[in-house]
This record gives sequence, C-alpha cells and structure tokens, in this order.
Amino acid sequence: MRGASILLAAWAAALLPAALGAAAAETYPARPITLVVPFAPGGSASTVARSVADKMSETLGQQIVIDNRGGAGGTLATRAVAKGVSDGYTILVATSATVGTSPSLLHNLGYDPRKDLDPIGLIAATPNVIVVHPSVPARSLAELIKIGQETATPIPYGSPGTGTLNHLTVELLAYRTGMKLSHVPYKGAAPALNDLLGGHIGVLISAIPNAHSHIVAGTIHGLAVTGAKRSALIPAVPTLAEAGLAGYDVPLRWGLAAPTGTPRAVIDTLNRALNAALMTEEVRGRLAVEGAEPQPTTPEAYAAIIDRELTMWSDLVRAVGINPE
Repeated sequence: MRGASILLAAWAAALLPAALGAAAAETYPARPITLVVPFAPGGSASTVARSVADKMSETLGQQIVIDNRGGAGGTLATRAVAKGVSDGYTILVATSATVGTSPSLLHNLGYDPRKDLDPIGLIAATPNVIVVHPSVPARSLAELIKIGQETATPIPYGSPGTGTLNHLTVELLAYRTGMKLSHVPYKGAAPALNDLLGGHIGVLISAIPNAHSHIVAGTIHGLAVTGAKRSALIPAVPTLAEAGLAGYDVPLRWGLAAPTGTPRAVIDTLNRALNAALMTEEVRGRLAVEGAEPQPTTPEAYAAIIDRELTMWSDLVRAVGINPE
C-alpha cells in the first residue's frame, strides 16, 4: 500500500504543472495587459497598436493599455520586454526593424528575436514606396536602375536612419541591380522627405502615407511599391515585381510578440483575439488609413516570416559590408 501511495503521489506531482497551466489559461487574462509600442506616440506603430487593442480588449474582457517607449529605433523597449516576465501581461508591438533589420546590422542589442521573443501573430503589412525628386530623369523603376548603373557619381538617397527598413531596402535594390547609390541617413522620416522635396537628395523609400499627397501633387514621383500588392492609396504605382524585379517583397510589417517562455495557452488566447480583431470592418478601416492590410496568421507563420527576414538582411549586411554609422 505504501508503494502504491508513493506512485500515486508521484503521478499527481507530475500532473500538477499541467493542471496549473490549464487553470492559468482558463483565468487569463485576470488583469489589464500592457502593450508596449517601442516608439514615441503619434507614429504608425502607435496607430496600428491602437487599431487592434480596443477590439482585442472586448474579446479578452480586459483592458489593453498602450505604453509608448521610444528610443534607439525601437530596440530599447524591445529588449526590455524580451527580458521581462513571461506571463502574458506585458506584450510588444514588433516591427520589421526591431526583429529584422536592426538585429541583422547592430551588435550588442541585448536581445535575439529568435531566442528571446515568442511571436503571437502579424497585425498588418504595408509597402513603402520608392520616390524620386523631379530633377532625377526617371519616371519608371527601370529608368532609375539604368541611370544608377551608368552614373559615374553615386546618386544620394535618404533614409530615416542607419539600419532602418528603408535604408536596407535601398541597399538590397542596389546590391541586386548594380546601381551606384550613396546613403544619407537622417534622424527620422520627416527630415528625409523634406530634403527630397528640396532636391537635396534624389531618391527615397518612404512610408506611403507620408509621400502620398506629394505624389498626387506631382512634386515627387512614385516609381514602385515594395510589397507584393499595389497600395490602395496609390494604385497607379506598380509593385517592384511588376516593375521587373520578381521576388522582391519587403513591406513594413507589424506584429505582436511576448517574452520567450510565455505559456502556449496564453499565446493562443492572444492570437485568437488578434485575428478576431483583424476580421472586423472597424479595424480594417483604421489600418487602411496607414495604407496597411490586415495579416491574420498563426504564431508559427509569423515566426517563419521573422526568420526569413533575419536571414535575408543578415546575408545582405555581410555581402555588402554595411556598418553602423
């Protein structure tokens, strides 16, 4: 009997973690959730976060509180969340920069997207747009590539900063086509666009909402968008594939992630709430303002996208020898 009691106690002990995990999943969330946006208020990441947070709150029965923490291109707050408590009560807006370009280029970030974050799911994706000042005699991507290949003096192009998606997207374009381009980094998207409008630089990859009115007015020219589909905001501008560069799909993506070790039941609960929000007309309308389309996915599908982008950007950085400036 004593041996049977010992076996029963051991069996119960083995089942206890699973039972506690199931209980936690049943009660989660029991208090408000903090959604960290690793950028200052007012940008596209904040708009996207707020677009889904309200609807997710309705599904989850708990408030999702937006916490903007800007700094170092989003990497400071990303590191803080990645090294935080894995209980599902502090989650993160991840972007193509914070889990893609920055880790591929910058050393000693203090986090590894593959090891320190558990993807929850994609929120949305939006292409950027390649724009040129009218002084650049190119009205198509093919013409710009030809000019860039034949010029003796590299064409200056701007970006919101070294390591941004905009920066590495142009470097990828130059690497694949042999264009001669010279990087001019700025402290943000607005000064880069202002210098393009002033003719101080010739080429820029810009967020579509920022460039939209200027393209419509004809003060700059849109040559191609960087996603797999045309943008509803500038439907006349072709994709890179349509412009002759097949297999080139590098939109800006936003997603949700949690610290590694977050219980799978919690990840699944958040994923279901996110995908339900993305199916609503209200959220789709809010995202459309940013030129973005909802991208409901599984956690595994989002993890595969992160892995693919990390590999692509790391390969580019090594091949071209890009260094932080």
